[in-house]
Amino acid sequence: MTEQTPAYPPSQRQRFPTDEARQQWLPALLDAYHLTDQGVHEGIRRATAQGRRLACGKGCAACCRSHLTIPVYPLELIGLYWYAVEQVAGGQRPRLHDQQASYRKGQPCPFLVEDTCAVHPLRPMACRQFNVFDRACAEGEDAYHSRRADVLTPLPQYSDDAFYLMLPFYGVQNLGERRRALKTGAQHRLARVLQEQDWPKLAARMAAHDQAGATGTS
Repeated sequence: MTEQTPAYPPSQRQRFPTDEARQQWLPALLDAYHLTDQGVHEGIRRATAQGRRLACGKGCAACCRSHLTIPVYPLELIGLYWYAVEQVAGGQRPRLHDQQASYRKGQPCPFLVEDTCAVHPLRPMACRQFNVFDRACAEGEDAYHSRRADVLTPLPQYSDDAFYLMLPFYGVQNLGERRRALKTGAQHRLARVLQEQDWPKLAARMAAHDQAGATGTS
């Protein structure tokens, strides 16, 4: 196998200043994703220091095709809608729209367009954290089940801090309540399956946004 560029070099926080000022939920989500990325980077650093080699790299989309139950949280869904409707542009936009419009449960990730993540900056935590070492996944393989020891285990201090930032969106404002929610794993009861959402509805939102822009309406 040819050497691949590591999927998670040290990352900078994604920034959308105008939208962050307009969408109150967006800064917390971006902060949470940045913490998640930092945790992934540190986890990979520790593993490679022990002689492991990251097998994931740019251009590999095996897990996007084989994983049919990707967990996604409500705030993440809002982020996906926002990014697809307002940020995806160019030739990728009509392809993403058509794929969403025809999407059916059980298909690969609805945002995988020609082996590229169309919403990569806003991809869910589960996608950010899934990294495989030493050997790339075979077509159709879910390495989490076939060779769990080769899959990165997220560092809990980073994951917990990321969820901590998102909990106020779900009405958990009190600091003590947020800590208790993390201790009991209450946030995970909010998770949904990405592939089971109504993605044709997103296609309709994208079309309405484009029509509004064409007619100059808001």
